[in-house]
Amino acid sequence: MKGKLSLSLGRLAMKYIFFETLPSFLFGVVVFVFILLMFQALRLTEFVLVHGVELQTILKIMTYLTVSFLPVILPMSLLFAVLLTYGRLSHDSEIVAFKSLGLNHFHIALPAFVLAICASIASAHTSFSLAPWGNRKFEVIIDKMKKTKAATTLRAGVFSEGFYDLVIYTNDVDEDTGELKKVFIYDERSSESPLTIISQEGQIINNPNMPGHKSLLRLRKGSIHRTQSKNYTKIDFETYDVNLFDPVDTSFKEKTLLSLTLDELKIKLLDKKLSKKNHLKIKTEYYKRWALSFSCIIFVLIGTGLSITANNRASKSNGVVTSIGLIVLYWILYVTFEGFARNGTLPALLSVWIPNVFYLTWGSWVTYRSI
Repeated sequence: MKGKLSLSLGRLAMKYIFFETLPSFLFGVVVFVFILLMFQALRLTEFVLVHGVELQTILKIMTYLTVSFLPVILPMSLLFAVLLTYGRLSHDSEIVAFKSLGLNHFHIALPAFVLAICASIASAHTSFSLAPWGNRKFEVIIDKMKKTKAATTLRAGVFSEGFYDLVIYTNDVDEDTGELKKVFIYDERSSESPLTIISQEGQIINNPNMPGHKSLLRLRKGSIHRTQSKNYTKIDFETYDVNLFDPVDTSFKEKTLLSLTLDELKIKLLDKKLSKKNHLKIKTEYYKRWALSFSCIIFVLIGTGLSITANNRASKSNGVVTSIGLIVLYWILYVTFEGFARNGTLPALLSVWIPNVFYLTWGSWVTYRSI
């Protein structure tokens, strides 16, 4: 009877710990999403102020960015939750109470490992397919924004260089209609006979079939000035059309490494035409996704090992500080050894797993000390 009671209390204790850790984990996800989006705040503000992007589009961008961040956010949030929750339990002497019920270190840590396995599976799924999807959607929407309105790249009272290989100045720009006032254009696309065009007004007319690649600049009431060798020519016009064509960007934006799913990375690795440099980059990205998914379990090992100590009476805020410190250290190692893998200094498989091995060794040691 006593054994059954202890078993029942043990299950209740582990259930209690799990549901104490879960809200902290979800809270950590929200916090880290917010922090990472804050780093993109300046860029998002530029989209609104400079490109005139609608709020709905900004929300889509934030959603795609959040999805692409998930493989990184999930392990960090898990470590944050474990240190915060188990640190509080230890601080409030609840760990001592659980041990008095007959629970040992492994029983107390089990709820965190159950959550870690779930988070690891979720992290693997997002890293292998969902995050590349989000990153690709982000790339596409940004690419479309750059190509939608040619007028948004012009600024009134400023010389705009690189506008379809033209230098253009205008006193006033209406981004909605594409209307320009007091236009000055220097066209050096033909280096032997550059053109200077001055007009009272103009309008940018986008080609709906090739937005951002092909447009028409219709000028009205102006003159064309051409210098060729020692000859100078001036032509007045009532209406003059300048065909704008960007031959560099006509193809659809290719996927970056972050937008490739695990299967696509595997296919690319079989391509014998790849240069050694690109092959190393792809191989590093492939192994990196596996290592990042497994880091959830390693973070729980080190988190529970540091927190489950009977005499831990430190402040509850220590869990937050410790989690930030461990995350920073992990990413320093992660970025450093990823660089070694990309330049071929160390084998890709070894390099991307070194941070995990280091934390696994450290986690095993602190766990052994806390038992």
